[in-house]
Amino acid sequence: MTTNFRDTLETFENQFPDRNYTIETICPEFTSLCPKTGQPDFGTLTISYVPDRLCFELKSLKMYLQLYRNHGSFYEHVTNTILDDLVAVTKPRSMKIVAAFTPRGGIRTNVIAEFTATK
Repeated sequence: MTTNFRDTLETFENQFPDRNYTIETICPEFTSLCPKTGQPDFGTLTISYVPDRLCFELKSLKMYLQLYRNHGSFYEHVTNTILDDLVAVTKPRSMKIVAAFTPRGGIRTNVIAEFTATK
């Protein structure tokens, strides 16, 4: 699954590879399906990263995230899979994803996944 989804992501060269700076991308309309009920899950993804040589291209990120609309996956799995895919294609110095899902049954869930490159 993740390999096919990952192929959707495109990158471009970081124009300031010698500088540490943070890119924050907020995706307020993320949806996936609950694998137990088949009901849609809604959330906001906040992706923050310090790029190295590559950055992800936003249109390809949008297309990538839309692939999850009909895909059944628990919050924890989808958040960590997205992190794994983005790290694989961009190889950043660090990356953090905060997935804030809307309440269901009176319970709100946030999943935070992080990556830090080792030297």
